[in-house]
Amino acid sequence: MAKKPYYITTAIAYASGTPHIGNTYEAIMADAIARFKRYQGYDVFFQTGTDEHGQKIEGKAFEAEITPKEFVDRTAGRIRRIWDSVNTSYDKFIRTTDDYHEKQIQKIFRKMYDKGDIYKSSYEGMYCTPCESFWTESQLVNGCCPDCGRPVKPAKEEAYFFKMSKYADRLIEYINTHPGFIQPESRKNEMMNNFLLPGLQDLCVSRTSFTWGIPVDFDPKHVVYVWLDALSNYITGIGYDADGNPTDQFGKYWPADLHLIGKDIIRFHTIYWPIFLMSLDIPLPKKVFGHPWLLQGGEKMSKSKGNVIYAEDLVKIFGVDAVRYFVLHEMPYDNDGVITWELVTERTNSDLANTLGNLVNRTISMSNKYFGGVVKRTGAVEAVDDDLKAVVTGTAARVAKKMDELRVADAITEIFTLFKRCNKYIDETTPWALAKDEAKADRLSEVLYNLTESILIGASILASFLPETADRIAAQLNGKLRDYEDIEKFGLYEDGTKVTETPEILFARIDWKEIAPKIDEIRAAQKAEYEAEQAHIAEVYAKHGLTPQGTPIANAAEVAGKTDAGTTENATSVAADSADAAASEAVVDVEPKEEITYEDFAKMQFRVGVIIACEEVPKSKKLLCSKVQVGSRVYQIVSGIKQHYSAAEMVGKRVMVLANLKPAKLAGIESEGMLLCAEDAEGNLSLMTPEKTMPAGAEIL
Repeated sequence: MAKKPYYITTAIAYASGTPHIGNTYEAIMADAIARFKRYQGYDVFFQTGTDEHGQKIEGKAFEAEITPKEFVDRTAGRIRRIWDSVNTSYDKFIRTTDDYHEKQIQKIFRKMYDKGDIYKSSYEGMYCTPCESFWTESQLVNGCCPDCGRPVKPAKEEAYFFKMSKYADRLIEYINTHPGFIQPESRKNEMMNNFLLPGLQDLCVSRTSFTWGIPVDFDPKHVVYVWLDALSNYITGIGYDADGNPTDQFGKYWPADLHLIGKDIIRFHTIYWPIFLMSLDIPLPKKVFGHPWLLQGGEKMSKSKGNVIYAEDLVKIFGVDAVRYFVLHEMPYDNDGVITWELVTERTNSDLANTLGNLVNRTISMSNKYFGGVVKRTGAVEAVDDDLKAVVTGTAARVAKKMDELRVADAITEIFTLFKRCNKYIDETTPWALAKDEAKADRLSEVLYNLTESILIGASILASFLPETADRIAAQLNGKLRDYEDIEKFGLYEDGTKVTETPEILFARIDWKEIAPKIDEIRAAQKAEYEAEQAHIAEVYAKHGLTPQGTPIANAAEVAGKTDAGTTENATSVAADSADAAASEAVVDVEPKEEITYEDFAKMQFRVGVIIACEEVPKSKKLLCSKVQVGSRVYQIVSGIKQHYSAAEMVGKRVMVLANLKPAKLAGIESEGMLLCAEDAEGNLSLMTPEKTMPAGAEIL
């Protein structure tokens, strides 16, 4: 019987630099899904790759003093090595500079143009270079890009546009009649309410202000804009042909079963991409899942600080499967996850070394100690065995249900529930006590058989998530990982099998004091590399008579402002001093509140928090929802400060938190504390922040 096809893709990584662990997480998650689908018997095609065109890459190549193609060859190779370092089993790594892809993009553009869906005009608006996006004044947030929070600049150029509005009603109907198309549900609501229902603007699909892109073949001064180019990889990678001669592979795997992407690009994948496909008369993908972000706890990641966490560095310290376990287990379905070196250490010790590693080691050691390593069934069963077997044989179905819902973290939790049940079974049956009574030898043998069989079944399910660990467990048990069709059968471990005489430690406990110096070395090297890069970039721009900001050197002093020392630093200092002086002269009188006792005040706990993530609350003009790390806990706090701070500005701030405020719901979202602000006479708010850098969780007295 032919296997059912399953096509899964990640977003292709932008080849402007090295992806950090938050980017790498997506490839690991997709790999776990792909492996589990293969385990279930699907014919899986897993595609990932790199997005290699655009103005930003052209600029990066200029700074590196190499051609854009040389730059992306270097970066794409690095990204592929990172994906390989975390053991991703992709079937194709596509590059948007691949010859077949580029030729098909030209055909796709012409097909849309001939159909009347693309037309030539000119664009004038505010442009964000890092996002390569145009914005109107009304779309800006505090004058900055609404996606990344960076500054924008005015731009005008001739361009081709796609008639998005032509397909908007059809897309709205499709989303309404296919409730599983956009997941999680909150992402669907955001797309409908914020973009589709208010009405779509036509989309710029070509550029003339740079050259590093795929030329429009009938108007070569234009290059195809990034999103039409990049999104189309999902079909060109499996053999789509705009002339109507697709490969058998395209017919087999399209429409895609799952586009797995970050929540920040959900709009492009659930609005632009479906409309492009409608224009091409191609079926839409079955599901687009916008996963949350994996954020570094405590502070904003910055290469200048040397605190960016990369997968390869994590692997060197903890090993491949420990890294895979952490990112898969610690990412909630809909909310952002947090990663720190300390948290990875804690999870490695508690879950991998203690729960799993200790279980396997104890079981093998007892088999060797009591029976020379031979594992035999004796039939000496007791009632306590039934619950163990029920948990073990029911795990695969529970995992499959969670994986169908893309709740990968919950799926891994189910597997570790099996291992925890095995540890409980050891406590219940006390093999060491049974070994003291020769009359109970058969019972002891049966207990060890049950444990060995349970561990092997658990390892078989675990293989999709921690493949190397599963293989190592099976090798030590001298058993074969169980096929999916047999995973619910208990008792298939061959009677009389001899386990290894020398069990290896699957996961050694990590001593933080031992790895902390290594982490310091990684951070120092990262910071030094960044400083060297910046020095080189400054030299490159100087060769061309420019500052690194692109300002002609002749005008640099003028732009910086004239000061006694003639430096930007002094100009900034003078401005700051002036602002402080003005603030000290102003006073605000407010109506005093009723006096409270010291005991009343002492009930309130104020602590320093670090904002690690922040989002706008949908449909609210005032509210922002922040994730605030206070000590080892992350609070969710809703604040009415949207008119004074953008979500992007909030990330990384150290703030004063009322940490023991009873949770309450604001706009339907639970808020677990309060951020303290000062308010002037005009109603302007300013977050209260510590004068000196204080650690997250420090108590304010």
